[in-house]
Amino acid sequence: MSSAPLQFDPRWRVPLLLAALLAIVVGPFLLTRAAEERIREAQARAAHMLEIEATAQALNAAVRNIEAATLERALGARASVLEERLDHSLTIVVPALDRLEELTRDSPEQQVRVGALRQSISQRLDQIGRLQASDGSIDGDELQRLAEQFPVQAPTAEMTGAERAHLDERAAEAERARRQADWLSAGTLIAQILLLLGVAAVATRAADHRTRAEVASQRANRRSTAVLDTVREPIVLIDDRLRIVMHNAAFSELFGIEGDARGRSLAEVGDGAWDDEETLRRLRDVGGRGRELWDYELQQRTADGLERVMLVNARLMDLPDSDEHAVLVTASDISLQKASEAHIRELNRQLEGKVDQVSDVNRELEAFSYSVSHDLRAPLRHIAGFAGKLRRHLGDGLDEKGIHYLDVIGDSARHMSALIDDLLVYSRLGRSALRLQAVDMQSLVEETRAMLDANVAGDAPGHHVEWRIRPMPVLVGDENMLRQLWSNLLGNAVKYSMNREPAVVTVTHRRDDEGAHVFTVADNGAGFDMTYADKLFGVFQRLHSPSEFSGTGIGLASVKRVVTRHNGRVWAESEPGKGAAFHFTLPANLDLGQRSQTP
Repeated sequence: MSSAPLQFDPRWRVPLLLAALLAIVVGPFLLTRAAEERIREAQARAAHMLEIEATAQALNAAVRNIEAATLERALGARASVLEERLDHSLTIVVPALDRLEELTRDSPEQQVRVGALRQSISQRLDQIGRLQASDGSIDGDELQRLAEQFPVQAPTAEMTGAERAHLDERAAEAERARRQADWLSAGTLIAQILLLLGVAAVATRAADHRTRAEVASQRANRRSTAVLDTVREPIVLIDDRLRIVMHNAAFSELFGIEGDARGRSLAEVGDGAWDDEETLRRLRDVGGRGRELWDYELQQRTADGLERVMLVNARLMDLPDSDEHAVLVTASDISLQKASEAHIRELNRQLEGKVDQVSDVNRELEAFSYSVSHDLRAPLRHIAGFAGKLRRHLGDGLDEKGIHYLDVIGDSARHMSALIDDLLVYSRLGRSALRLQAVDMQSLVEETRAMLDANVAGDAPGHHVEWRIRPMPVLVGDENMLRQLWSNLLGNAVKYSMNREPAVVTVTHRRDDEGAHVFTVADNGAGFDMTYADKLFGVFQRLHSPSEFSGTGIGLASVKRVVTRHNGRVWAESEPGKGAAFHFTLPANLDLGQRSQTP
């Protein structure tokens, strides 16, 4: 797999070339100056060392001259000559020491040596003076002892040796600097040659690149013109005086322009289709004030003689080949869209009327259901009450057939009362508003289970129900509606498994792929044929006869209404004689944890 070559931004080429020139010219100059400076420092150090050595030698000679004059005077030499020599030597010692101290001021080690030398000479001359003052004689052995006790030649030799070592280091450094300067000069010459070759290569490449860029620019212009003419939306480019700079083929076709319209006024093309004062004013604002024109609707008659609704957009843009600006204008035909919108508005108006009619019908049906449910209670109470009174009035005079008739009347009245109660519950589930709160589904299931166990114990003492309840979540919902849902589902599971011993009712919960809560209530009861599953959740729909299982046929309809109002869905799976499983979902947005994090 080949990698793309590293490319530099052309804007950086000149700065990089200048930086290279500075590096090649100024850098070696500075380094050469530094090498020459180190050589001059080495030469100055050599002169400095020679001066120190000469001063030390003069000091050493003066001390030896003092000692020689002292010894000669002890041997009887002429006193006047010796005194002159002593005075002359003494006048050399102190200035020589001061000069050594000044010359070695930049070296703490040499300063220590000068101080030691000054002290040694001072003590040595003091001892010579005391010996002369005591007996006036001094011999060579005594001078040798003083020379060993207060040395002068050894410290001066050590001082000059240190200066020579330092001088050797400076000389070696100067020699290295000279060699570096020679190598640098040669390298600079090579670099300058390479730079010239590089500049020539860059210039050649730039010229070649400029030629290719011009060819590519021409191709790009032709390509952009082809793309512009291919676009079916009319496009025109105008200057600040509303003269056409360029346009595409769609613009020419729509407004009947023959040939090239560049330079013509926009108001003149299309038989005055653009000759609208408000439109032209807005376009002038775009070109003169830098504003933008968005979705401006304009009625225009085009070259085909049709009245069209055009959606005009315009904005200011820079021209790539000049410093001037131009206004890019696009015109989209929205005639069909406007007609569709008018048709949709008419349909919406008709739909609103239908919705109002349906709402009125629903309100009437709910009022009718509620009124009928309440109005039927009084006749039912009368039927049940008078049937009881008739039973008591006839007493033992009733035969078996009369007792049967009265039992049928009472059972029918009670069934009708239960049916009315279920209708009222069903109507309330659809009419009342949701009261959302945190609902513990586990508590609702356990509460319903306890109620059903009590009913089974009273109605069928020998029957046993085995409950298998998995952990349930805490959700946000209407607690009363969800309690009614669990009561209907679990009650059906117990009712339709009365013929099984033991009856097994399983309640589970899981999350689907989208995070929704899926609840399942399964039993091992009578089951049903899935062919008629679509009738399960309708009002008064039953798949078993009343003689097999009692009921009003509203319970599952109420379950569907509760689940639907919570934005869920419900379905069932079953086989005859193998039990049934009812599933319902509640959306993930009812999860208590998610709702607590919602701002």
